[in-house]
Amino acid sequence: MSQNLETTYNPKGMEDRLYSKWLEKKYFHGEIDRSKKPFTTVMPPPNITGKLHMGHALDNTLQDILIRYKRMQGFNALWIPGTDHAAISTEVKVTEQLKEEGIDKRELGREKFLERTWEWKEEYGGTIKNQLMKLGVSCDWDRERFTLDEGCSEAVEEVFLKLHRKGFIYRGNRIINWCPVCKTSLSDAEVEHEEQAGSFWHIKYPLKDGEGFLEIATTRPETMLGDTAIAVNPEDERYTDLIGKMAILPLVNREIPIIADEYVDKEFGTGAVKITPAHDPNDFEVGQRHNLPEINVMNDDATINEEGGKYAGMDRYVARKAIVADLEAAGLLVKVEEHIHNVGTHDRCGTTVEPFLKKQWFVRMEELAKPAIEALSNGDLSFVPERFDKVYLNWLNNIRDWCISRQIWWGHRIPAYYCDSCGEIVVAKEKPATCPKCGGTSFTQDEDTLDTWFSSALWPFSTLGWPEMTEDYQYFYPTDVLVTGYDIIFFWVIRMVFSGYEQTGKCPFNTVFIHGLIRDSQGRKMSKSLGNGIDPLEIIDQYGADALRMTLVTGNAPGNDMRFYMERVEASRNFANKVWNASRFIMMNIEKIGVSEPKSASTDPADRWIISRANELVRDVTENMDKFELGIALSKIYEFLWDEFCDWYIEIAKYRIYHADEDKESANQALYTLKSVLQIGLKLLHPYMPFITEEIYDKLVPEEESLMISAWPVFDEKKEAPAEVRVLEHCKEIVRSVRNIRSEMNVPNGRKATIYVVTKDEQLSAGLSELKEAMKLIASAADVVIQVDEEGIAEDAVSAVVPDCVVYLPLSDLVDFEQERERLAKEKNHLQGEIKRATGMLANERFVSKAPEAKVQEEKDKLKKFEEMLKQVEERLEALAGK
Repeated sequence: MSQNLETTYNPKGMEDRLYSKWLEKKYFHGEIDRSKKPFTTVMPPPNITGKLHMGHALDNTLQDILIRYKRMQGFNALWIPGTDHAAISTEVKVTEQLKEEGIDKRELGREKFLERTWEWKEEYGGTIKNQLMKLGVSCDWDRERFTLDEGCSEAVEEVFLKLHRKGFIYRGNRIINWCPVCKTSLSDAEVEHEEQAGSFWHIKYPLKDGEGFLEIATTRPETMLGDTAIAVNPEDERYTDLIGKMAILPLVNREIPIIADEYVDKEFGTGAVKITPAHDPNDFEVGQRHNLPEINVMNDDATINEEGGKYAGMDRYVARKAIVADLEAAGLLVKVEEHIHNVGTHDRCGTTVEPFLKKQWFVRMEELAKPAIEALSNGDLSFVPERFDKVYLNWLNNIRDWCISRQIWWGHRIPAYYCDSCGEIVVAKEKPATCPKCGGTSFTQDEDTLDTWFSSALWPFSTLGWPEMTEDYQYFYPTDVLVTGYDIIFFWVIRMVFSGYEQTGKCPFNTVFIHGLIRDSQGRKMSKSLGNGIDPLEIIDQYGADALRMTLVTGNAPGNDMRFYMERVEASRNFANKVWNASRFIMMNIEKIGVSEPKSASTDPADRWIISRANELVRDVTENMDKFELGIALSKIYEFLWDEFCDWYIEIAKYRIYHADEDKESANQALYTLKSVLQIGLKLLHPYMPFITEEIYDKLVPEEESLMISAWPVFDEKKEAPAEVRVLEHCKEIVRSVRNIRSEMNVPNGRKATIYVVTKDEQLSAGLSELKEAMKLIASAADVVIQVDEEGIAEDAVSAVVPDCVVYLPLSDLVDFEQERERLAKEKNHLQGEIKRATGMLANERFVSKAPEAKVQEEKDKLKKFEEMLKQVEERLEALAGK
């Protein structure tokens, strides 16, 4: 033993020191080893603009638990970290920085702007990496990647060219999400939907023939300037005679057709809807089916363009007011209804997003989605929990073509060149020498960059060197598990799956482990606007990373949101203290007495019990972790270490340790068992609380290099000891009953009494006899007498009934007999209630016929036990009747 632990557990300093050691020893680094099976996962790349928040802390803690577990199991574990260039948010940050210096981005120019952005990335881009290190993540920092690094950029370019050659990438007019402030298209992932108070404006659309009008309801009156049809359901008898006729678009006076399309829900509203193909994705699809004109009535800044006539130049909301006023003046406004609806806003600047038609680059999704859909049915892919299969499939089955171009400078520039002479588009890695159409030699590259998700879609294989057939790629790919939140299944997971199949022919991972969101103690989502966010770094600074990690996993179930309570952090810190103090006690006594491997296995029932329980724990925790039930596994480790190991076995073992001079062999056996079981407990706890477990293990087992690279424990059937387990469970019940009696009767701590245990069970009697001295110590008893009947026990003894035996304490000079009768009466009522409940269940034919056989038998056993206990209580009440 090198040295004892510090007197007080203090994670400050210790955690940084240990992390530096792990980095120095390269324990996180993965090298190809054909003798081992690889286990690979990739970190969902956080934005370089971000800093560690609770979502990151949870996501990376779960990944770290899995990678540490697999590493200890002997897998060649590789966890690849990296960051995302976060195109729009980074550009916004740098643009704001320039504004503060009085510099206009456009005047600075693209090249100079990109230089400044790279400078910004170098200065601030590593912030979150350093914060992740504080959390203790064991990823291979030697392999850290960035979505704009040379290798990832090569992969992006390769994929764009390949998809374009196959016809999957095209340039065309389609509806996109447009931010009028940032003046760029957005992916669905960059649009946040929030409930806003709005209105339904009901408007009369006159029929051309003068035979009345159609009533249309809309939440965006300004878009009516671009209406090109009215649609009704073909089965709606109200409008059958109008299909094919013409209506007059109010205020614009343009003739528009009345068409039939099944898209219209005849039960919703008036059953007639305005069709604006240039300003609504569903209307666009209707327009495509009916060959309708597409009239975009907005400029990039969301002002009305020349197509809007008298409203041209007005902001969209100013135009809305003017249009509504003009409709009312013309007698065409039927009514206005208040309406709460979801409105899309840009997640970076908060601006309401405008869907409108614009020429952009798109990925054709129909064919690419097919293998991703089949992945679930053919077993290539599974979700944990399984219910997210439906979310994944629903999105894929309804997927639209993906808009991949962005009107910003920071990002992967689209490798497309336009001939300055004839406008021909040439997609190539380098600027072409001559135009294949006209022979021109002057070209201009497309100004747009690619959607950030285009590069992160390639993350599982681009990070391993693809498109080069590197050894890393061939050995570590496909990866094994992806850990991520349910909020980006559509945006990221799906893109990785179809990209993996298209580019590598394989699903990029076999399992997607989904976790929920971290909410505040009231169940609200953490946000800047509510001011309810909690900084993980502040928690780490105050309580340590281990306490935070344990809190994040305690009670955590796959796919479910969880609430964050500071009380849980306190409880996690208390647990760390408990483990620390117990370890310190063991090591101090090993230092004092010494310990060596015994010549033979222990026969002491307490030793065999704790070894058996530790062995069962290994089996259960391993099964739970393999099923990704990380919260359940942690709960079992916690209960074992706190309750069975610290509160019971250590206390039981103290007698042998304190009497080492009298029986050195027994003391050595106890200390050896303590050390061995603590080692197992530390190994099982290590993935969750890596720092405290490493610090203790280093000093407990100095001959080993590190707990982090030690072997995961393996279940051994030979270590099962059912007889000893039974004896110890009875021992615990006896001690608890004695403690309860003393507490109820307010017996002073210093006063000791003889404990009589009456049992006719020979095996139990023999086992308890071996524990006699330990029971005296932990139950504060003068003596423990184990016998087959009540002979010699004072009539005024207080009793407690436990399964298979009765416990007596002769406290006649301390006992308030009336209080004892009350206590037994309460126990009688309790047992009668349990008997009534069990009898009722067993009399229920539905329960008996449908419940598992084991469950029915369990209820029968309970009933028998309660009846025996009730009989003993009634006997005690009868005995006290005359006192």
